[in-house]
Amino acid sequence: MQLSNKLIEQLVDISLKAGRAILGFYNKDLIISHKDDHSPVTEADLAAHRIIIESLNRMAPDIPVISEESGVPDYETRKQWRTFFLVDPLDGTKEFVNGHDEFTVNIALIEDNEPVFGVVHVPASGLTYFGGRGLGSWKINADETRTIVTHRKFDKKRPATIVVSRSHYSERTKLDLKSNGVRIGKQIVSGSSLKFCLVADGTADLYPRPGPTMEWDTAAGDCIYRYSCVGKPVSAGLIYNKKEMKNGGFILGLDYFHI
Repeated sequence: MQLSNKLIEQLVDISLKAGRAILGFYNKDLIISHKDDHSPVTEADLAAHRIIIESLNRMAPDIPVISEESGVPDYETRKQWRTFFLVDPLDGTKEFVNGHDEFTVNIALIEDNEPVFGVVHVPASGLTYFGGRGLGSWKINADETRTIVTHRKFDKKRPATIVVSRSHYSERTKLDLKSNGVRIGKQIVSGSSLKFCLVADGTADLYPRPGPTMEWDTAAGDCIYRYSCVGKPVSAGLIYNKKEMKNGGFILGLDYFHI
């Protein structure tokens, strides 16, 4: 699929519309239910999901969409797909419910098992990141100014600024970093796919994640990171449209992902 300026602007605009819907529920009494894996889902998740799915279907009716809130098609069907959209309508539902501002809207375009375009919108701050093949990676500020974002290879000779989540930072994380020759310096606590973006724009050096994630959690942010790197885009990263659609642990910002 050709990444035209029109397509890019449409996908960014869809993320903004979903973000506005989410903010309509923020810091208000919510109806919260739980999925089979015990993760929470709210009215805001479902409202954003509907906006994104309907918008993508109008924009590109021939391209399949997988959203966290729509279920995953059978692997025998989707393994035939070369191109599809992968969406997390509200990434960081726990942050959203608890009044933390780091929740995001994630939309990625996958081609041949790799993300080729991703947009991550942060509704509470108005920030939007996007990046893709042939584009580099960019940040749109709340005042709509745009700046390119870049990430340089981390030098293990100095302590690392790491970005971690509230719920997944553990002793194992520290051990994984130490075993990879990394000394921890500053720690930034954040939620959702925003952690990918903070590495992409150089705010943090590394994002260690020992526990599993789902592909819709990572695809958009992963894409923004890949195309933010100075020199060639990172190519040996996470793989998409796997049979289980689950990722293993990784340390974003080193020469490799997996741990």
